[in-house]
Amino acid sequence: MSTPMQSRTTAAYFVQAVLSFALSSIALAAGIAYLPVDSWTRAFLAVGLLYTITSSFTLAKVIRDRQESTEIVTRVDQARLEKLLAEHDPFKVDGI
Repeated sequence: MSTPMQSRTTAAYFVQAVLSFALSSIALAAGIAYLPVDSWTRAFLAVGLLYTITSSFTLAKVIRDRQESTEIVTRVDQARLEKLLAEHDPFKVDGI
C-alpha cells in the first residue's frame, strides 16, 4: 500500500537548473578575476561569492527538508484517516 514518492521535476528542468547555476557562478568568478582592483578586494569578493553559494545550498536543503517533513506528516494523517474509515461501520449498534 506504500507508493513511492514521485519526482516533480523533469530531467530537462534539472539540466537547465544545473547549467544555469554553473554559468552564473563561472560568469561571476570571471568578472571578479578580471575586475580592475587590488588582490585584497578581489579575494574579498571571491570569499563573498563562495559564501553566497554555500548559503544558497543550505537554504535549499532546509526548504526541501521542511517540505518533505510536512509531506510525511500529511501521508501519515491520511493513512490514519483511511484506517478509521475502513474500520467504521455506520450500521453497527452498540449495547443491544
